[in-house]
Amino acid sequence: MQTTGRLFDDIARVASGAAGALSGVREEVEALVKHRLERMMADMDLVPRDEFEAVKEVAATARAEQEKLEARVAALEAALSGKTAAKKTTRGKAAGKTAAAKSAPPKPGAD
Repeated sequence: MQTTGRLFDDIARVASGAAGALSGVREEVEALVKHRLERMMADMDLVPRDEFEAVKEVAATARAEQEKLEARVAALEAALSGKTAAKKTTRGKAAGKTAAAKSAPPKPGAD
């Protein structure tokens, strides 16, 4: 009977030793896998999430500013083309008056 108890004790010790060894191996494998993944990610030049979000926000701000400036330029171009058309119309009328004055006979007593 004592041999049976001793046998079970030995089996229990071997099992606990194996469990401890397996636990150590598991931790070592996890550390190795983690190290490899970190190395692969560093080689891939991946960007951290917070940096990505910051750049995304800057791009959105720049896009909004660009849209505002495009609208402003369009408004200025419209105003400028309106003034140019008005000047051409005014110049055309003035040129017509000048041409009419040159072609008109001189007024008596104007000399």
